[in-house]
Amino acid sequence: MEKTKSLYIAATSQHIGKTTSTLGIISAIRSRGINVGYCKPVGQKFLDINNLRVDKDTVLFADLLDFEMVPEIHSPLILGRGATEKILNGEVDFDMEKVLISARNELEKNHDVVIYEGTGHPGVGSIAGLSNAKVAKLMNAEVIMVVEGGIGSTIDMLNMTTALFREEGVKLIGVIVNKVRPEKIDKVRTYLSKWFIKEGIPLLGVVPYDPSLAYPLILSISKAINGKITHNIENLDNRVANILAGSVIDYEKVRDKEDLLLVVSSRGLTEAISKINNISHSAGLEKSPLAGIVVTGEGELDEEVVKYVQEHYVPLIRTDLDTYGSVLKISRIEVKINRNTPWKVRRAIQLIEENIELSDILNTF
Repeated sequence: MEKTKSLYIAATSQHIGKTTSTLGIISAIRSRGINVGYCKPVGQKFLDINNLRVDKDTVLFADLLDFEMVPEIHSPLILGRGATEKILNGEVDFDMEKVLISARNELEKNHDVVIYEGTGHPGVGSIAGLSNAKVAKLMNAEVIMVVEGGIGSTIDMLNMTTALFREEGVKLIGVIVNKVRPEKIDKVRTYLSKWFIKEGIPLLGVVPYDPSLAYPLILSISKAINGKITHNIENLDNRVANILAGSVIDYEKVRDKEDLLLVVSSRGLTEAISKINNISHSAGLEKSPLAGIVVTGEGELDEEVVKYVQEHYVPLIRTDLDTYGSVLKISRIEVKINRNTPWKVRRAIQLIEENIELSDILNTF
């Protein structure tokens, strides 16, 4: 390959599926034996790891591709909290474009293909003159756009957000329609295809909504409710599929279920555990259906509760919030794929492999 091929994965909004799509695309490229690199040119949320400040998504891809993170290459620019004020006050004393171009040059030296992951919606970074469209242009990248499933709303959003890329002269080489209800996939694909063909835009595929990618971890739940983990702290990576209110526990809600989070007041905890235990025995469940327990309010734990928690290794969280407040906070958790959710990484890759047609793009590498 004479020249490095660069792709920029953008999205019409936040939480649409940039990381999911990027995982699948990188996996598909690697499966062909191609040397692929990753970069998050402009980040917003960062982690400090071994005194290295890098965007949190970079950590995930460093694990996947097994590269040593070099911030100035893989996460060259962080526009975190306070960046807007500093930029408007003229307190930024370095050339941000030069930083990005330097990262690009290093990546192009070492890889045949470079995948750049965008940030937020296409306009993010405009305060610094570095919208996603401008960054894609600086990186000499062509764009794959990810948009949430629908028909009219999808077309409207796509037409509006791709305007920035057209303005910068960046080529759109395909669109991924993500998070479509499985029962609506055929209809969505049929009608979107009509518009995509008319506009001359390649529709790379339609990806079904998978609720498992939205499952939070016990650790995330504990942070959301400002909780204190009192038992089985080693199981904070347990995933939560559904919430079970302590006041509404019946056979149908527990049978054939797993990864449940019990949210219950300290007063109702003993009765709730007794019901779950009885239903489990009646249904022949070999293990507890609970991924964790959130206990609201004050009060001591009954001996039978402690015994259940210890026998089944169920993490237990105490919080000062009431039950309603806890459920509300938990329902608002923003769930992202990260290095602590390996099953999500595997599922994200599988979804792209099964539903996206990348051969036309890959054959150009």
